[in-house]
Amino acid sequence: MASLNKVFLMGNLTRDPELRYTPSGTPVCEFGLAVNRTYTTRDGEKRDETCFVDVTMWGRRGVVISEYFTKGRPIFVEGRLNYDSWETSEGRRSKLTVVAENFEFIGGRGGAASDSPGRDGERPRPAEGRPPREQPEPQEPSEEGFDVADDEIPF
Repeated sequence: MASLNKVFLMGNLTRDPELRYTPSGTPVCEFGLAVNRTYTTRDGEKRDETCFVDVTMWGRRGVVISEYFTKGRPIFVEGRLNYDSWETSEGRRSKLTVVAENFEFIGGRGGAASDSPGRDGERPRPAEGRPPREQPEPQEPSEEGFDVADDEIPF
């Protein structure tokens, strides 16, 4: 029997991403995502429904998320569902999480990764132990013109 485990989510981070490393040095980033749904009831009343999802991103992409995203920023995530279960003193517990395999910045320069301050006034922070990346200086357009005769233009 064929199966498919694919998830596409777009929402806002519910907390700042938490970056950790496994004992072997592999980065793992965990964050919460709030996905909103608006619908209309039979009575014509508009309602909002929010689904909160725990997301894990492994490797270099997790490091990028921890560097450029903060609470409240929008993100598009592509991944798969993961079922976790464990025993506690109260009995068996379980939950579904998303293991992200890819992501996209959304919301434009002000709503996603940018060098402009976020809504809390802070700039995106680099990963611990790494200096911020240098931004290249914008270059002025050159003033040189083109020496082309009218009969050389193909239209």
